[in-house]
Amino acid sequence: MRHFDLCIIGSGSGNSLIDEQLDDQSVALVEKGIFGGTCLNVGCIPTKMFVHPADLASAPERSARLGVQLTRDKVDWPGIRDRIFTRIDAISEGGEDWRAQAPNVTLYRAKGHFTGPHTFAAGGEEFSADRFVIAAGSRAVVPPVAGVDPQWWDERRDERPAWAHTSDTVMRTDDLPGRVVIVGGGYVASEFAHVFASFGSDVTIMVRSQGMLREQDAEISEAFTRSMARRVRLLTGVVPTEIATEGDGTARVLASDGSEHRADVVLFATGRRPNGDTLNLPAAGVETDREGYVVVDPHQRTTAEHIWALGDVCNPWQLKHVANHEAKVVKHNLLHPEQPRSSDHRFVPYAVFSEPQVAAVGLTEHQARAAGYDITVAKQDYGSIAYGWAMEDDEHFAKIVAERGTGRILGAHIMGPEASVLIQPLIQAMSFGLPAAEMARGQYWIHPAMTELVENALLALDV
Repeated sequence: MRHFDLCIIGSGSGNSLIDEQLDDQSVALVEKGIFGGTCLNVGCIPTKMFVHPADLASAPERSARLGVQLTRDKVDWPGIRDRIFTRIDAISEGGEDWRAQAPNVTLYRAKGHFTGPHTFAAGGEEFSADRFVIAAGSRAVVPPVAGVDPQWWDERRDERPAWAHTSDTVMRTDDLPGRVVIVGGGYVASEFAHVFASFGSDVTIMVRSQGMLREQDAEISEAFTRSMARRVRLLTGVVPTEIATEGDGTARVLASDGSEHRADVVLFATGRRPNGDTLNLPAAGVETDREGYVVVDPHQRTTAEHIWALGDVCNPWQLKHVANHEAKVVKHNLLHPEQPRSSDHRFVPYAVFSEPQVAAVGLTEHQARAAGYDITVAKQDYGSIAYGWAMEDDEHFAKIVAERGTGRILGAHIMGPEASVLIQPLIQAMSFGLPAAEMARGQYWIHPAMTELVENALLALDV
């Protein structure tokens, strides 16, 4: 049986562990899917490469009120798609070739699973390793709907009808769909609704709850839901009950409210599931929680002392910047086990690149009150600052939650243009313990930049 010093399962953030510091170790790298992981191939990078042209295509919707008449003459979907994936596929293929040529790395391009605490099987071969890193990521979840086979995205891919998609497949469709039904109301649904609606598709969203982005602060969720409802057909409290393939290859979608919809594409955007359940983890002594995430300690070590985990397989945030952070911790702890470092998950930020953008970090107002904090809350409209006047903005806002007395920022939530950028100084303040008043008054804020939104929100807090 072949033996390795280290086995890494997953080629996303797990791949970043391999550098010159591991040149003296033999490494097995196991990857069953597209090399490079979710973010590079089917997640944050290609989606944002679609979102940017969608932002441009949606400009006519916003420009008329400013006295500028624009038209969207044409969207070249195949051209956009090919530009994006020509670049991404080359990076994926180049990364795989580079790893395959490394003298100390053996690449297994196959499904794999543990056969014991120190043994693993992949590609028809069983091998052993002293240490393992589980970085196997996650996969899209397809809810049970009559007429939909969950195996269309795995064992029975060749049988999948042209209308059936998850975020893993929808960006590679041949043509811009005329009619799109999106099932779900979270990040993925919101971003793809923006993309397809901006490009001119007729979009229907079915969300089982009463609004979109329900995990956000309540005011953000309510405002975002209103905004999205002006752009697409938004059905809340509704789920698909049956989907049938018509003779022309399109879908007929029956909904729980009795409505019927025809679609060229049905996009299931209903979350992702960690891939730990595919690895026979009990054989290695690795435990998972009730939601299927690999259980890790602050050092990213699993319940098996010689096995670490990182990324979507072990954390519920399912964000690339979290996986990258955890990869750095695991890398250090592999090289310096006598001085282990801990992951810092105190202030994990996130953003939704839709129209409008949404970004957040920390506690919502409801969470802060439920936790027993004595809080002060400030809400600042974009339209209250000079740059907001320039945009004629009457919809978007920032909201900051702070602890009364100490001025400690507990959470920040922004909906509007460049929210993902505007949130960053608040992340920094929370991470380094900078109180709200000191942050607001202790530095210059460029006038009349959009960052005055953050400054004024901080000043409005009654700390």
